[in-house]
Amino acid sequence: MSMTLSQQIVVIAVIVLGTMATRFLPFLLFPPGRPTPPYIQYLGRVLPAAAIGLLVVYSLKDVNVLAGSRGLPELVSVAVVVWLHVWKKNMFLSIAAGTILYMVLIRL
Repeated sequence: MSMTLSQQIVVIAVIVLGTMATRFLPFLLFPPGRPTPPYIQYLGRVLPAAAIGLLVVYSLKDVNVLAGSRGLPELVSVAVVVWLHVWKKNMFLSIAAGTILYMVLIRL
């Protein structure tokens, strides 16, 4: 079932409004002249690590250590990501290398 032209326009308009709201709302709530509230500063410090932790848990939640390769590709890839990040301190490099290594390992 396809959408009519008016439905497509409404969907695009809602997406545009949602995107604009997420881009402009922080500048309206926290203007440059006023200090940022301590709670927002706290969230800025802890949310990046929490998001990465959530991604790690989500990525490893379905690993079955009793079947197949017993989680070996995942374990090796996670170890490489951690090692590269500690060594180079480059998140893009460590995540990209870990992803590529994982894809190679599950194909072998």
